[in-house]
Amino acid sequence: MNIHSPVFIFMVLLAVILVIPPLFERLQLPGLVGLLLAGVLLGPNGLQFLEHDSDTIKLLSGIGKVYLMFVAGLEIDLSHFHRTRDRSLLFGTLTFMIPLATGFTIGRWFGFDWNGSLLIGSLLASHTLLAYPIVRQLGVVHNEAVIITVGATIFTDTAALMVLAICVSINRGEFTVLSLFSQFIALGLYCFLLLWGFDRIGKELFRRSGDAQGNQFLFILLTLLIASISAQIIGIEQIVGAFLAGLAVNDVLEDSPVKEKVEFIGGVLFIPCFFVDMGLLIDIPAFVKTLASIGITVAIVMGLIGSKFIAAWLAARWYRYTSMEMLTMWSLSLPQVAATLAATLVGFQEGILTHDILNSVLVLMVVTSILGPMITARTASRLPIPQPEQEEIEELATWWNGHEDPQPHTFTVVVPIHNPQTQRPLLELAALLAHHEAGRVVAVAVIPCQVHMNDPHLDTKLRRSGKLLRRAAELAAPYNVETTTAIRIDEDIALGISRFSREQEASLIVLGWSESSSWRTQLFGSIIDRVLWSSPCPVAITRLLDDPENIRSILVPTRDLSPRTLRIISFAQALGSASEAKVMLLHVALPNTPYEQMAQFEENLRQILQETKGASPLNLHIKTVASSDIPTAILEEAALYDLVLMRSIRRGTAGGLAVSDITTQVIQRLQTSIILFGEPPRLS
Repeated sequence: MNIHSPVFIFMVLLAVILVIPPLFERLQLPGLVGLLLAGVLLGPNGLQFLEHDSDTIKLLSGIGKVYLMFVAGLEIDLSHFHRTRDRSLLFGTLTFMIPLATGFTIGRWFGFDWNGSLLIGSLLASHTLLAYPIVRQLGVVHNEAVIITVGATIFTDTAALMVLAICVSINRGEFTVLSLFSQFIALGLYCFLLLWGFDRIGKELFRRSGDAQGNQFLFILLTLLIASISAQIIGIEQIVGAFLAGLAVNDVLEDSPVKEKVEFIGGVLFIPCFFVDMGLLIDIPAFVKTLASIGITVAIVMGLIGSKFIAAWLAARWYRYTSMEMLTMWSLSLPQVAATLAATLVGFQEGILTHDILNSVLVLMVVTSILGPMITARTASRLPIPQPEQEEIEELATWWNGHEDPQPHTFTVVVPIHNPQTQRPLLELAALLAHHEAGRVVAVAVIPCQVHMNDPHLDTKLRRSGKLLRRAAELAAPYNVETTTAIRIDEDIALGISRFSREQEASLIVLGWSESSSWRTQLFGSIIDRVLWSSPCPVAITRLLDDPENIRSILVPTRDLSPRTLRIISFAQALGSASEAKVMLLHVALPNTPYEQMAQFEENLRQILQETKGASPLNLHIKTVASSDIPTAILEEAALYDLVLMRSIRRGTAGGLAVSDITTQVIQRLQTSIILFGEPPRLS
């Protein structure tokens, strides 16, 4: 067996990427840490299966490096940046210059020359929005402190990469004042052509190509490579062009399915290969030596943490932000992953940085990638949610008034049948809703595809499914609702459910939920999770402890005012009307929230929920409580209700149900029935 063949190397990389990250996430550690350690284990200091100088590693890691910066550009919300551009630039300047000066001082203190010290400073000056999904799930992305931190990323990452380009030029002996001036001119022209040209070309191509997602994906990938190579041609690093390419097509992709595919292929293949390669570069003796003389590592880690804190504190003082907003700004700007790692690798390969700095930056990455999101989860949950402007309230009210327009087709509830123990409550809930909406119930059994259609095992499954479906029709019969049954054979159960629901023009999918978790689920994800990703309509994931018709009170935790919130309220209202239940909308505010703000939230919500006749729905009530522990506050209220209705956050997971941290804590301790309401993905 030739362990140096490209096929063997690729096989090893795929096995590492498939197995290692889920294992580390199960241990509450970032998956990327596992990839780094896998690189160490399989590299020159371990089993020697992989080598950094391998052509296969160079190819995949090189693409992963530019892909990492490309995705970093895609994740920046340019609309938020435009609204607070001046404040973002101020905070960006602070959180760039202070860490830059700190890193430069550390470099000089430990004997690096001026060029190496400047590059060390630039490594600390950028940041990666690793915790941005947390603030998005908590509904505080419109908080001004969060917006300016996101906007500052554009400045810090771009400026840090510019410093990298200058340091590389100096190291190669190509730097002069004239060359710097000409490079800035070339860079300005390059940025204009890239940001303006690819934006226009991309929008036109997407308009003409329609649903040809394959061509759109290839265009985005080609844009990344052209931008990276063009950057190299004008004398700057490829990662600078990759980051700018992400900004250029940001507006083109928005939330389209192509963006999901672009991020998917990078996240599951190229970017993990880059992290494995970083592990291959770790020289164990040098790493042990670095930790033995731990001074420079501690200086870099503490210098980064302290300088980012000072920058956030100064900006918060200047703009009169609260302490929680200041800490959120600090924690969001802490993680050092994308630009820092990519620039460190370039500096190391150019001979500007030593093994000590490479190892110290890897320690910095691990510490900040854990510390930053951990602090963000605690502080961002205590941020006040920005109240919408009157125009937004009127738009939401208009949407609410028109959301109950007659549907172009019959209200259809699809109920996948598999477990006879959970069959009754699912069918009864579906029939209850269908009867209220004058719709129908479709019970479906999806059977995994066999190689041969005359396989005896398939016959057994067909007979079992037929028996379950006959029982399903009997359970729905007392509700006087049209009920049909169907059997579908599909290679994938989750996709089979979604495809069938699309064919039936389903209005809702009702699923039963099992809390059990296995290694298979951790590796491949649950069926529910995959249905949430592919469903054409809302999904109600249920855990009912009593018959649906016995539900007399429903609790709906309400965090913000948005169409997503209104859709779950609409579902709660329909369920409440069907079962003649009272619906309580619970808003949990922080203890330091002014009374006026809490009253304004209730008033805005009532204004939105007013029907065209000016009267609020009879079965909807609103309650606001103040608590610093949101899950506990929800649980205390939930004890008084028959059912809790919460939202499932649609996002990628390593396995299990995709929900927010608050929802997870509530589910684990809740003693009553619960429905998690998931929405179909937004497609452009």
